[in-house]
Amino acid sequence: MITPANLSIDTATRRVSLDGRDPAFYGNPNAVYAALHAQCPTFYWEEQKQWFFIGYDHVNGLLRDRRFGRQILHVATREQLGMPEPLPHLKNFDLAEQYSLLELEPPEHTRLRTLVNRAFVSRHVEKMKPEIAELANQLIDGFERDGEVELLSAFADVIPVTMIARMIGIPEEMGPQLLKWSHAYVRMYMFSRTEADEHAADRAAREFSDYVKTVIRERRANPQDDLLTHMITTEHKGQFLSEDELVSTTIVLLNAGHEATVHQIGNSVRVILESGYSPEELFRDETATERTVEETLRICAPVHIFDRWCLEPAEIDGISFKRGDKVAMILAAANLDPRKFSDPLAFKPNRNEAPNLSFGAGIHFCIGAPLARLELNLVLPILFRRLPGLKLKRTPEVKDVYHFHGLDKLELTW
Repeated sequence: MITPANLSIDTATRRVSLDGRDPAFYGNPNAVYAALHAQCPTFYWEEQKQWFFIGYDHVNGLLRDRRFGRQILHVATREQLGMPEPLPHLKNFDLAEQYSLLELEPPEHTRLRTLVNRAFVSRHVEKMKPEIAELANQLIDGFERDGEVELLSAFADVIPVTMIARMIGIPEEMGPQLLKWSHAYVRMYMFSRTEADEHAADRAAREFSDYVKTVIRERRANPQDDLLTHMITTEHKGQFLSEDELVSTTIVLLNAGHEATVHQIGNSVRVILESGYSPEELFRDETATERTVEETLRICAPVHIFDRWCLEPAEIDGISFKRGDKVAMILAAANLDPRKFSDPLAFKPNRNEAPNLSFGAGIHFCIGAPLARLELNLVLPILFRRLPGLKLKRTPEVKDVYHFHGLDKLELTW
């Protein structure tokens, strides 16, 4: 195994040095993950100043381990943990994140998730099939004759944000603005994040929150058959969601409900076009389509890193953790564990091995996974069937990686 030039590994101390902002890394992270699997699947990342796990069993276990959680200030104070005070210029962002499903632990997490979970179960999202297929075909109608397209802006961006907006009850004409807010928001989760990015994210959080509050007021006055009305009017053990909880939940559902799927549509199309496999064979029936989608999720996951706090003393793979320590799991790397997947860097649509961890596991398993999988299983076959001869116009550029991983642009011709 050749160690990439941008990666330094000390196997004796399990110390790793790697610049996460290096295009050589985020342009081909799988090469780095393969080297780490071969030499040091549990490691302390010097630049990030915390321990990382990429072994499939360790990642899968940590995602379910109740000794670790997304929240820490419910069991210890900032003073006890030596944690700095919140940054003043991120007060709007922090407020929007305060009640995010992604950042809470039980019992608050249980209450919020219970209220929204019904809308995302498979039997409910299956009803959206005709709408998703109709939208995909309409978008292709708009660019099919051109012979070329930038797929992310013309197709991949539009479908997930439109469908999640419809589900929640946000007017779909707000789609372009939702994308702007979301793109600024998720810059907070990039390795190359700057203070300018932080100010932009805080501004987006304020504007996003203010807009959601106007929609909440409208729904209180005029209830509709949508998820937002359901969240407003449904109680759990005698409690209704507060306005701040409604805002946080709506924002996280809008962001998480489309960002990962946008990236995965782009990632999947690229992998399929570079694989040499015939799209007709990959999408010949529902079973083949499902296997193809799961293999693209495995080999080019849209979400890479998921952090958790240690809530009580624990030992994982010989490393001792105390309350307040932060650990990270690289989901995309766990999907490449050679102990679980044969020839893990190869795209094999007929795999029948371990399930991928691209949507996480445990209580924070992605609530939107059924919708994301449905969208991928519908729109990818439609795209390749409608545009035979589809090919890359040029090698796509990859975005900076941390939380989400995808392409900046995907220019195609046919």
